[in-house]
Amino acid sequence: MANTATDTAVVTTRPMSKWTLYTRRFMRNKPAVAGIVIFILLVLFAIIGPLIAKFDHVQLDFLALSEGPSADHWFGTTASGNDTFAQVAVGLQRSLMIAVSVSLGTTILSAIIGTAAAYFGGRTEKITLAVIHFMMVIPSFLILSLLSNRSGGDWRIIALIMIFVVGWYFPARVVWTTALSLREREYVHAARYMGVGGMTIVMRHLLPNIGSLLVINFTLGIVGAVMAETGLSFIGFGVKIPDVSLGSLIGSGASTITSAPWLFYFPAAALTMLTVSMSLVADGLRDALDPTSAAGGQA
Repeated sequence: MANTATDTAVVTTRPMSKWTLYTRRFMRNKPAVAGIVIFILLVLFAIIGPLIAKFDHVQLDFLALSEGPSADHWFGTTASGNDTFAQVAVGLQRSLMIAVSVSLGTTILSAIIGTAAAYFGGRTEKITLAVIHFMMVIPSFLILSLLSNRSGGDWRIIALIMIFVVGWYFPARVVWTTALSLREREYVHAARYMGVGGMTIVMRHLLPNIGSLLVINFTLGIVGAVMAETGLSFIGFGVKIPDVSLGSLIGSGASTITSAPWLFYFPAAALTMLTVSMSLVADGLRDALDPTSAAGGQA
């Protein structure tokens, strides 16, 4: 009789990659999965909506003024005859463009500034923290409102203003706090002794090791940028006619909520689904990337 030990196949398992582990942790979080599905559907609506709409968002239908949802106008019309479906799709598109560009720009800017301040220390760190703390006590919303009003409602200029005026300093301080512990690691000291330049160490050794924090900052930054743009447009300092955003649509629909509620509820629903979905995704990413969380600690 053959030895059973020789008949038993030796099973070798390959080590699970880091990103595979993160993906599995994220997929176990059902609310986070639902959030990313909702976000993908909203992106598809923003892209495909203007293409399938029967009317352009600036086109006027004088035979359907302030009418409710119908076969021709799925989300109803405004008092001027604009198709609300097309306006919500274009408004969501504009808000997403602003949010993603602002969040990406602030994440990159805050990451470089925060890690550079932590690594170089000394006068560089003191000046950077002084600027950050000074920006924190300034009523940034008033400055943003003033500069956005002078932009003429161009969403591209509004996005740039939000990046360089109010979007970078709080994430930069969070990154600085995290990078303080990394600058004393052995691989950083080894790179310094080998003559590697300071900014090279920041870009090659510090930034990659706070990637999980940057991903979460980027996701939460989308929510913050959407809310900031919505607030500006709601009070008349953001995107202006003939262009539209979710904030401008909500602002104009709030005055007719009793007579034409569809003008308010449809853009408000899109905004709510966008912010809720990104919040769920951010929570899922935090749990997946943090090994001490409930999702990260599961087998």
